[in-house]
Amino acid sequence: MRIVGCIAVLLAIAGTALATEIPQSERRSGYDFMGPDSKAMQDEDTDNPGMLWVLDGEALWKRKVGTANKACADCHNDARVSMKGVAAHYPAFDKALGKPVDLEQRINLCRGNHQQAAPFAYESRELLALTAYVAEQSRGMPIEAGDDPELAPFIEQGHALFMQRQGQLNLGCANCHNDNWDKKLAGAPITQGQPTGYPLYRLEWQSLGSLQRRLRACITGIRAQAYDYGSPELVELELYLMTRARGMKLETPAVRP
Repeated sequence: MRIVGCIAVLLAIAGTALATEIPQSERRSGYDFMGPDSKAMQDEDTDNPGMLWVLDGEALWKRKVGTANKACADCHNDARVSMKGVAAHYPAFDKALGKPVDLEQRINLCRGNHQQAAPFAYESRELLALTAYVAEQSRGMPIEAGDDPELAPFIEQGHALFMQRQGQLNLGCANCHNDNWDKKLAGAPITQGQPTGYPLYRLEWQSLGSLQRRLRACITGIRAQAYDYGSPELVELELYLMTRARGMKLETPAVRP
């Protein structure tokens, strides 16, 4: 009966008209929708499980790998200085590839181009850890993604994907996260879908996970075929979501239910 009820709510949402973008004054992080226990877990680093991945990432930052026998620190020195503010600008345009890449892809590109090492697998502990470590250096800083003019067509494609209805439930991201935020679905609040804390520790996962993992879960939830990790569609969605959250503060590693 619970599943039937959830489907009924989703179908009702699908029938609503699309709203305009959320005004800047009304934008809210997923943190604001959580209970006090989850907020306390995120606020205290010693209680935040995501910090375990950050610590692993710090070790990986200093580890020499690949046939070049280089560590990230050999090029970038102290991440607390060199990486400060970097995550706030991703996904970013890569001139050599002629397209945007997200932070995970940038790390793997550096591994291949400069360390001559094999790329980390998507959602591997290593890639999540190094991404979390880099992103944590920008915690508390405002998101500034999307300011490169080269990104404009990719932002537009991401926006189109955000608005597009798909799957058996005929839902788009905007139906939930623009039109019905702060309403309830299966007893839980619908958030605005702001990407302020990734990679983040999700209690449902009992693990750290990327924004792409969350996007794929949402797409599967509306009974659509999820895009592959690293696909242009997921990177464009990431890019649009980060530009949608411009000015909001990064929380990596955030905690979510």
